[in-house]
Amino acid sequence: MAARGLLVFWALAVVSSSLLMPKARGNSEGDALHALRRSLTDPDNVLQSWDPNLVNPCTWFHITCNQDNRVTRVDLGNSNLSGQLVPELGKLEYLQYLELYKNNIQGEIPAELGDLKSLISLDLYNNNISGKIPPSLGNLKSLVFLRLNDNKLRGPIPRTLASISTLKVVDVSNNNLCGTIPSSGPFEHIPLNNFENNPQLEGPELQGLASYDKNCS
Repeated sequence: MAARGLLVFWALAVVSSSLLMPKARGNSEGDALHALRRSLTDPDNVLQSWDPNLVNPCTWFHITCNQDNRVTRVDLGNSNLSGQLVPELGKLEYLQYLELYKNNIQGEIPAELGDLKSLISLDLYNNNISGKIPPSLGNLKSLVFLRLNDNKLRGPIPRTLASISTLKVVDVSNNNLCGTIPSSGPFEHIPLNNFENNPQLEGPELQGLASYDKNCS
């Protein structure tokens, strides 16, 4: 009887502890970041601590979390990384800063980055990113800093960005963008030199006079 009672006690203790332990939420944030790691070449081993077997990624280098163990910053600027961004990054719903500037990242900007509703700063400048700027970035209603300069981006500047009232800094200089520069919303206060060195990009649009994306795709 004593042995049976001891077994019951330990069973209850295990159940209670499992209920009290914080859930890993399926480790979805760790999975998303590990997908990024798998997509990148990391000759300097800056991502060596990114262990997918941990409960959450808050102990990884270059990752910052809030008090609820949700990822709020990814700081990988100037880290000699190459490879591509991954759509799984859109699962980091509490992410405020995505810093991947001054690397050798290629490929396109995933449309899923438009799901990062808490994002304040998107810094992808000085890479080799190609393709178009996704219109879905207009969903980032907390965005303040958007730096995409010194890449190989093409196509127009999405007009969806003009609806972001918080936007203070936009730099898309030194790309292959075309069309005209938006002139409404936050773009009223963005310096023109933040759009320079885009050979097919014309001056600020004149509202109602011409289609901004004429001959621009």
